[in-house]
Amino acid sequence: MIDEKEKEIVEALRKDLSKPELEAFLSEILMARSSCKLALKELKQWMMPQKVETSLATYPSSAEIVAEPLGVVLVISTWNFPFSLSLDPVIGAIAAGNAVVLKPSEIASATSSLLSRLVGEYMDKSAIIVVEGAVAETSALLEQKWDKIFFTGGARVGRIVMAAAAKNLTPVTLELGGKCPAVVDSNVNLQVTSRRIVAGKWVCNNGQACISVDYIITTKELAPKLIATLVSVVEEIFGKDLMESKERSRIINSFHFKRLVNLLEEDKVSNKIVFGGQREESQLQIAPTILLDVPEDSMIMQEEIFGPLLPIITVERLEDSFAMINRKPKPLAAYLFSDDEQIKRKFVQNICAGGMAINDTILQVTVPTLPFGGVGESGMGSYHGKFSFDAFSHKKAVLYRSFAGDSPTRYPPYTPGKKKQIKALLSGKLLNIMLALLGFYKD
Repeated sequence: MIDEKEKEIVEALRKDLSKPELEAFLSEILMARSSCKLALKELKQWMMPQKVETSLATYPSSAEIVAEPLGVVLVISTWNFPFSLSLDPVIGAIAAGNAVVLKPSEIASATSSLLSRLVGEYMDKSAIIVVEGAVAETSALLEQKWDKIFFTGGARVGRIVMAAAAKNLTPVTLELGGKCPAVVDSNVNLQVTSRRIVAGKWVCNNGQACISVDYIITTKELAPKLIATLVSVVEEIFGKDLMESKERSRIINSFHFKRLVNLLEEDKVSNKIVFGGQREESQLQIAPTILLDVPEDSMIMQEEIFGPLLPIITVERLEDSFAMINRKPKPLAAYLFSDDEQIKRKFVQNICAGGMAINDTILQVTVPTLPFGGVGESGMGSYHGKFSFDAFSHKKAVLYRSFAGDSPTRYPPYTPGKKKQIKALLSGKLLNIMLALLGFYKD
């Protein structure tokens, strides 16, 4: 489907978000195609029962963990990567043997309509369907009993989904978001660091990504150099006239445009802009914008930005950034740029986040052997690669025994002699254990 309909997919993404063709290919088409190919290649291995050791208490025996489908699952997707974030969990659900209902985001209406048509055309309608609609349709779906609900979106709606699932004790995976920090040390290659931050902010759907860099923390000494390099890289990639660039996605709709403008126009923030700030509502465009030392209690530092605004906060010592990050809810991703091995270790050990990348941004989600998911406010559960298969599977514990080795020790009446046998079992004396299990002890 992806190979044959690539042009239609790119066009739908252009209509919804003005996504540049290369960005659409890399972040949407290639991601979904890679997930498909990996599942096809590895599924036989993923499905194999996992042999596990048994205890001497069950000798002779064997045991295994068998993956089985959960049943009928609901996938509720989001608008910022409306193609890949719709199909990626669906691929895992299909691989695990489930029937799937996909509810794409109505906000990305062109992609939602395309998915509905293509899924109907290419897939088994008795097992995989798309339900389009808005709040009323989503609410109606949540009233049904499901064997699993997989939701990608914001924390507010995530709470609604979880509350609805709780009525039927339905398990959920919640892929949410949060304020993803990037900490920049003074010993880094500034050019490479800046390019990777720009890639993880403005090149990545113009900041409208749950793993996008939300804010930077660096030292007061480094901040001017970092800002100058970021500005240079932004202008190199997007041109001097930022509002004319065709290399950035637009803001998804007027609601989110106004939300972002409100963050910029807050009294304690509006005078902190050091670069960018231009906006054009008719085009739903806001230029890449850098702000310096906005107050920590400002709206822009309290809520997830999800757009092209990038605050930079300065500290005296880089280690001071750890406390600042930990004062906020746990983010979906955290980034560190440093050549100091001790700082790297401290960052990994002391910062709790869904995932991390050291000396880069966002690329951790392209590694299929790493789980992608949040913690705390940024979500629960994970997927990608085999983790997607596991997310939609029940791991059934199976113990196999023969009719040999049936010990009378386990059955009443429990006499003093049997008590000694049980003590022998608990003592770890191999000979006594074996004799007891094989029934050689007599009262």
